[in-house]
Amino acid sequence: MGENSFNRILTLLRKERGITQKEAAANLGISQALLSHYEKGIRECGLDFVVKVADYYDVSCDYLLGRSPDRSGLTLSVDDIPDKDPSADNKFQGSVLPVLNKKLIVNSLNILFDMLQKSSNKALVQEISNYIMVTVYIMFRMMYSSSKKNNAAMFSVADPLYKEYAESTKLVSKAKIGAMLSENSIQGIEKLDDTDIFTMTTEQLSQKYPLYATSLLNLIQLSEKNIKK
Repeated sequence: MGENSFNRILTLLRKERGITQKEAAANLGISQALLSHYEKGIRECGLDFVVKVADYYDVSCDYLLGRSPDRSGLTLSVDDIPDKDPSADNKFQGSVLPVLNKKLIVNSLNILFDMLQKSSNKALVQEISNYIMVTVYIMFRMMYSSSKKNNAAMFSVADPLYKEYAESTKLVSKAKIGAMLSENSIQGIEKLDDTDIFTMTTEQLSQKYPLYATSLLNLIQLSEKNIKK
């Protein structure tokens, strides 16, 4: 179980359902003060309460305890993850890891760009696309350039310069994206009129994207594990 996973998810589920601590506590048969302690991680609950909460919010105990990012508690294998590439092969030089990670990333991007389509903000789509494309460019070029047999003439930006130039391009795109999604208007930046179009609960995410949501949720869990290292 991840550190603080239970209290974080317990709070998330209540807020996603749009109910107060008082309402949830009454429905769960405990005091509001005790529920508050559980949500803050001040006190640990018993297994019977975990089961009661799982039934109340219609999620698995594994999800509540942070053992699975999927509400149903699904544990993924590479074959469980959908892949629309007809030529996809679940074996890559004897390892499934590249295929697994590719599926997580590609499926998550499907959700990201579907959400972007709702924005009708071409500048936002372009800057997020720029950020992702430059990231892929950097990784590909580093791998390509590691072999002395490959010709550097493939690229137009000189080798000593490309990393810094590319990273600065990403920073500019990131700054513009932040400005577009900010509550404050900034001169010269096309602000997104309504960020509420991106509002959704984890349950709605799973319902709207049944093929891809589990990939995104696993990507989030893996990313946060790396961030916490």
